[in-house]
Amino acid sequence: MTTDDLLARHRAVMPNWINPLYADPIELVSGSGARVTDAAGRTYLDFFGGVLTTMIGYDIPEIADAVRRQLDTGIAHSSTLYLIRKQVELAERIAKLSGIPNAKVFLANSGTEANETALLLATQFRRSNQILAVRNSYHGRSFGALGVTGNRGWSASSLTPVNVSYIHSGERLRGIFAGLSDADYIERSVADLREVLATTTSGDVACLIAEPIQGVGGFVAPPDGFFGEIKKVLDEHGILWVSDEVQTGWGRTGEHFWGYQAHDAVPDMLTFAKGVGNGFALGGVVARGDVMDSLTATSFNTFGGNPVSSSAGSAVLDYLLDHDLQGNAARVGALLHEGLRALGSPVVAEVRGKGLMIAIEFVRPGTTDPAPAVALRVLEECKAHGLLVGKGGLHGNVVRMGPPLTLTEAEAKEGLDILADAIRAATDAVAAR
Repeated sequence: MTTDDLLARHRAVMPNWINPLYADPIELVSGSGARVTDAAGRTYLDFFGGVLTTMIGYDIPEIADAVRRQLDTGIAHSSTLYLIRKQVELAERIAKLSGIPNAKVFLANSGTEANETALLLATQFRRSNQILAVRNSYHGRSFGALGVTGNRGWSASSLTPVNVSYIHSGERLRGIFAGLSDADYIERSVADLREVLATTTSGDVACLIAEPIQGVGGFVAPPDGFFGEIKKVLDEHGILWVSDEVQTGWGRTGEHFWGYQAHDAVPDMLTFAKGVGNGFALGGVVARGDVMDSLTATSFNTFGGNPVSSSAGSAVLDYLLDHDLQGNAARVGALLHEGLRALGSPVVAEVRGKGLMIAIEFVRPGTTDPAPAVALRVLEECKAHGLLVGKGGLHGNVVRMGPPLTLTEAEAKEGLDILADAIRAATDAVAAR
C-alpha cells in the first residue's frame, strides 16, 4: 500500500477537520529512541513526539515489559466499578508528586477529559458556571474545553456550558503589553484581572484555568512569578486555580517537575496527560480532597486508568525519575535554546520555551507581522532533511518542538544543524521574493 492510497482512504472516511501535517503526509510504522521510520523506509529524528506525548521515546523495553506483564494476566480492562491495583498505585504516586495538599486523583483517558473533569469539579464546588481563562489558550476538543479555549482557530463554536471571561496571556511581542518588563507586565495583568472580575463577572467565579506555558498557542508564557501574584487575587474571592499541565508536566521544562512551580504558588487542581502514558491513553486530574469530593452525583470511568495504561504510566514515572530526565531536559534544552538564539535570522522574532519545550516564532523581516508561510517552509525543510517538528501559534507562524526527555546532546546538535539549514533556506526564500 502506498502513502497516497492511505491518504485517499483517510480523506474519504475521516473528518475533513483532521488534517495530517505536510504537503505529502507520512505514516510512521516503527520507532526507536528519538527516531521514527515512515512507510517508505525513511528515518527521522523526532522533535515533536506525537505532540509532546512520546516523552520517553520509542520502543522502551521497561515500558513494553510493564504493559506485557499486565496483558499476560488476561485483564486489560475492568472499569472503576472494580478495584484496580495498578490504578491506585499510580494515583498514590501522582498525588505525592503533585505538591497539592490532601490530594486525590481521578485518572482519565486524555487531557481533554482531564480538563473537562476539572471544569465540572470547579463549577460544582463553587456552584457557579463562571470561568476565567486565558487568551490564546487551548484546553481540548470537547464542548466544555473548547468553551474555555482562547484561540479562534481551535474553537469551533460560540456555544458553551460555561460563562467565560478572558485574562491576558504572556504575549509581549505585539499588542498592548508589547515590550513591558516582567515586573510591569505582572503589575498590569493583576490590575486587569481585578477589572475583569469587577466588570465582566457577577463575582462568584468558579476557577481560573491556565497553562503555565501555552501549548497550541505557540509556547507563549508569562514571566516566572506571574501566577503567584494572580493567585493572591483569586484567593481574595475564593476562586480556584486549575493549572493545565498537559504539556508542561513531568519535568519537561527542566527547571521544575510541574510548570506551576515557577510561580511560587500551588494550584487547587492540576490536569495532566500526554507524556505520562508515553503513547498509552492516560490523563487525569489532581485536586484538593475537598474539591475532588464535591461531586455528589454517582460517577465512574469505563476506560480511564485501566490496568494497561496505569502499568505504562508507572513504568514511565520509574524511568523518568531513575534517569533524572528533568535534569536532562534542562541540559539538552539549554543547548537547543542557545543554538537557536545564536542564529540571528531576520525572520525569527523569538525563541521561546523552557527545557525541551521549544518554539520559534517567524515574522516578516523588520516587522512583528506573523509569517505563517515561513513557518510552513521551515516545517517542510526540516522533514526533507530528516527532522520532524510541529506547528502552532495564534497565527500559525510558530514552529514548536517537544523532543523526548531522553534526547542526547548529539541528537540535539544534529537537530539544531537541520533547523539552522531550514531557517536559512526559508530566509533566502523570503529575500528572493
